[in-house]
Amino acid sequence: MGATVGTVWGRAEQQDFRSRVRGTLLGSAVGDALGGPVDGLTLEEIRAAYGPEGLVDLGFGYGRRGTVTHHTQLTLFTVDGLIRAQVRRDTGAWHPPTDLHRAYLRWAATQRDWGPDERRKDDGWLAREEWLYARRDPTRALLIGLGDENMGTLESPKNPDDMGPEAVARSAPFGLLVGWEPQLVIQLAVECAAQTHGHPTACLSAGAYAVIVHALGRGDSLDGAVQRALALLAARPGHQPVSDALQHALGAVRQGMPSPARVEELTGDGAADGTLAAAVYCALVGEDVRHGLCLAVNQAGPSAVGALTGGLLGALHGETALPPAWVAELEGRPTILELADDFAMEMTQGPALHGPAGASPGWLSRYPRGA
Repeated sequence: MGATVGTVWGRAEQQDFRSRVRGTLLGSAVGDALGGPVDGLTLEEIRAAYGPEGLVDLGFGYGRRGTVTHHTQLTLFTVDGLIRAQVRRDTGAWHPPTDLHRAYLRWAATQRDWGPDERRKDDGWLAREEWLYARRDPTRALLIGLGDENMGTLESPKNPDDMGPEAVARSAPFGLLVGWEPQLVIQLAVECAAQTHGHPTACLSAGAYAVIVHALGRGDSLDGAVQRALALLAARPGHQPVSDALQHALGAVRQGMPSPARVEELTGDGAADGTLAAAVYCALVGEDVRHGLCLAVNQAGPSAVGALTGGLLGALHGETALPPAWVAELEGRPTILELADDFAMEMTQGPALHGPAGASPGWLSRYPRGA
């Protein structure tokens, strides 16, 4: 039986949404690629390597320009998991954290295996992309959190003391669920962060980032999006460090010209809340996307600030605002665009692709219901 038909959104709305999805995923990846080569370097070391202005163009990482890190890899698997959750809903099974966990386990397999395993029929198309089978310095928390089949939960989180920014850096796609209420978006992002980074600061930072992207995807301003996140955070235990960091970022906007020192002050010790605050600041004060991204990575904190900033600016402005020369050299661009378009199509035209009564065979081949 054929798939159900029917379009939920108007064409103009679909095109705007697709541009924001593409912008978010490409922007995050471009920021990741820009910052990757200088991760762990001080500002002085960056300037010694790249000149007095610091890094102002893509640098070499992992053998070429434009390569991404584990942040982008996991972000793509977040998208894959969200699509699979929608497809599996037809079966009556509806627990998105489980679908995201299965997606993250598929990422973990890419860090162990030499390449795609064709015997795993339920892997879907993303896990068969050979370029993703490259180990890009994943942190210990990620490898431990996804090192077995047991899923971390809010009641029993993995790495409960880890406050690193890695869970935040993969959480932009949750914000692209623009048809969801923001309370559900923050809840899903928080629950999925606990699968690898169980400290409340890490989980709530991931949730805050997701709802900021969510508000941007609905057409809000960045300042307004942060205010929405603060309002949602206020009801959650343990929110104070994240709320304080976001308030600090908003206050820093009015404290003179942007500078690496200001970004480093916001980043602090490189934990999730400081990384989020620095990204919000860079996105707010950047004269354009290029300036905002360069500000984000020319500092001694984690390079994840670049990925987070790129995700915010991409969600805010859409794909065409991104520096085209950087997008052109971006590793995995065809995969990122294909996945972005699939996500946009699923979210806006899902009933035309699958339903309880029938589904497109091609779509189920890409996003199997079985795992």
